[in-house]
Amino acid sequence: MATGFMGRFYKQPQPEERDEPKSADVLPAGPAANTAAPAPQAAAADAVTEDASLGRDMVAERVNLHRYLLDRINLGILDTLDNEEIATEIRPLVKDYIRRNNFPLNAVEINDLIRDITDEMLGLGPIEPLLADETIADILINGHKSVYVERRGRLENTAVRFKDEDHLLRVINKIVSAVGRRVDESTPMVDARLKDGSRVNVAIRPISVDGPLVSIRKFTRKPLTLERLVENGAMANAMRILLSAAVKGKVSMIISGGTGSGKTTLLNALSSQISPAERLITIEDAAELQLQQPHVGRMETRPPTLDGRNEVRQRELLKNALRMRPDRIIVGEVRGEEAFDMLQAMNTGHEGSMTTIHANTPRDAVGRLEQMVGMAGMPMSQLSIRSQIASAITLIVQVQRLSDGSRRIVSISEITGMEGDVVQMQEIMRFKKTGTGEDGRIQGEFRATGLRPRFIEEFAEVGIAVPAAIFEPGRPLQTGPAQS
Repeated sequence: MATGFMGRFYKQPQPEERDEPKSADVLPAGPAANTAAPAPQAAAADAVTEDASLGRDMVAERVNLHRYLLDRINLGILDTLDNEEIATEIRPLVKDYIRRNNFPLNAVEINDLIRDITDEMLGLGPIEPLLADETIADILINGHKSVYVERRGRLENTAVRFKDEDHLLRVINKIVSAVGRRVDESTPMVDARLKDGSRVNVAIRPISVDGPLVSIRKFTRKPLTLERLVENGAMANAMRILLSAAVKGKVSMIISGGTGSGKTTLLNALSSQISPAERLITIEDAAELQLQQPHVGRMETRPPTLDGRNEVRQRELLKNALRMRPDRIIVGEVRGEEAFDMLQAMNTGHEGSMTTIHANTPRDAVGRLEQMVGMAGMPMSQLSIRSQIASAITLIVQVQRLSDGSRRIVSISEITGMEGDVVQMQEIMRFKKTGTGEDGRIQGEFRATGLRPRFIEEFAEVGIAVPAAIFEPGRPLQTGPAQS
């Protein structure tokens, strides 16, 4: 590296010109290190184990090394470098620190130490390796000493831990401040997101009794397609054909399911079937949808300030979206009175709009929508609310996370209209459980009920072909590699 750059990266004097580290730079290991006041800008470095061979608490030692580095580098230039460049520059500093403190580390351990310190400077410290692991779907932090992950539908305990509660809080503040939010005693709960769109929920003291609780719902860097969902056994190929045609034909639909059932994943996959010529507006509490179309306008709610003002709710965003000339409106999830405005949009020229809802069955989804519309405070009778639902929504796709951790579409139902004061529905396809294997995996098959959705008749007029064979009830529907 050129001398001019080195002069900008390191503070003056450079490390080799300094005397031995002072006690303020290198703190004693163990309990004393835990009570030391943190340096400005510093967040404690992570570690996952205690090094018994050294007889030292490596969490505290990495804290000391982190402070040592912060005292010697120019923090202002960090944003202009990537992780590899930073690792190259701090390597001599780390080796100098190791030599002075007589750490018997080999080359691999030194590289791991440099990676951890780099993660702490630019990333989220201890959880950076978990975020980089493509097999992990959720990261669940229960205080600074307990971190679980969900991998392939199963919860696993990890060896990852934070130095102390303050270390975890610094990482939390780094996450929420990046999206303009805050978390403290006055606002102890917050929803946020990471740069890649992963959803984050945080709860801290006093409502979290044993320390901060953090839940991170990760998104894959490459969103799952409908074809991949078929290959993974989440749906049958006939379901893919039907849902793809429904999206292209501007059929308004709701994806219903419980927490962690894969609603947003399916919504992302379905959105890939929307024409790139359409203008989409997305509305979310925390922006997490990963739409691939070129013309997407994204809007996100805003929590109230400390004095309770300036809150922007989904309902206000929906009203504003109607003035933005959208072809379709996609709401990440309806939770309250915004359901009324969503139905209004679907009924007034925004066919093909989509949203998700928490419900255990398609019938429950209709009931929840009815309750949410009632929350809007509009003078509407129960019959008129149900009529709005029946005319606005055509398909309800029910997804479920099964007991073995797998996620599947368990029902595709069509709303066919009203009979008296009851919303009429017919199930088109379903997943039927047949047993449980020796490995605990749920066994079953996708089947058609034999009923054909009414909207299929309109598709022929616009050139959308749906094979009649996919609705035959006599045999299980195909999974595996998707075929047209």
